[in-house]
Amino acid sequence: MKKIELEIVTLSHSISQSHNYAVVLGEVDGSRKLPIVIGSFEAQAIAVAMEKMNPNRPLTHDLFKNTLDTFDIEIKEVVINNLLDGIFYARLVCAHHGDTIEIDSRTSDAIAMAVRANCPIFTFDFILESAGVILEEGEDKSQTAANTAPARKDKPGGAFNQYSLEALNKMLNDVLAEEDYERAAKIRDEINKRKELNQ
Repeated sequence: MKKIELEIVTLSHSISQSHNYAVVLGEVDGSRKLPIVIGSFEAQAIAVAMEKMNPNRPLTHDLFKNTLDTFDIEIKEVVINNLLDGIFYARLVCAHHGDTIEIDSRTSDAIAMAVRANCPIFTFDFILESAGVILEEGEDKSQTAANTAPARKDKPGGAFNQYSLEALNKMLNDVLAEEDYERAAKIRDEINKRKELNQ
């Protein structure tokens, strides 16, 4: 079967399950999207890696990646290889001293590892045919990402646009130390927005 490469389009709150998130994967050379419902912990693990945050202590996925690196095992690709009764199945395809090793994984964990390993994510056509959605004509990826971006709620007094850049950087370090990665992402967004305006 021919593999189809996917990329992460966005992370968003799941419409069908209020306490969960959805990671939306899109065809690299196509218009189909594959939404996968994941838990908040897995969404956080993916977001931390995507936003290149450096927690003070390694998260579980960082620990696993460090362990693989220590034993000279490289994640070459992630394959979402099956869909049974609404549950996605995935494998990490790894290389070790010339041998190929496949490791069974939850799809959310596999995606979190793919972001850390900077490796491609693939699936098969029958999965996209069964669970994929197609964008309406004229809708592009940037619109989709904007429409489904996660609505992050901040703590009281958290209107970050009223803080100086220096205060935001200090606040970012503080929330990273508390391992509050959702709030850290919001602060990082505000810092990046300021940097873009000053360029």
